[in-house]
Amino acid sequence: MKKILAIAIGSLTGGFARYYLAGAAYRVFGTSFPYGTFAVNLLGCFLIGLLSCLAEKKFLVGPEMKLLLMIGFCGAFTTFSTFMLETSNLMKDGETLRAFLNVLFSVAGGFLLFRLGVLLGEII
Repeated sequence: MKKILAIAIGSLTGGFARYYLAGAAYRVFGTSFPYGTFAVNLLGCFLIGLLSCLAEKKFLVGPEMKLLLMIGFCGAFTTFSTFMLETSNLMKDGETLRAFLNVLFSVAGGFLLFRLGVLLGEII
């Protein structure tokens, strides 16, 4: 139950943080480019990189805090950060080709499937 509560609290705060940061970025920079999503994704990558180092190398982030911050907060803040962490882990494990394929297929495949979803939505 403690684990679920940690993830829930992290997710709630991460979702609100995403909403407010993205909104602030759009207010400051306008809407001619997805500045809000861009800011959230970059900050999320920085945060999950920092937290993973603090958890795995410095042992400053315990298991429950890792669930709250990395799974809950960063997961709700942006899944892009998790994508970067997992790709980095592939690189760390010497799986350079798999890391490259993860980036290629995730981005290209995600965009293709997004467009297919739009096309299906237009047909329906």
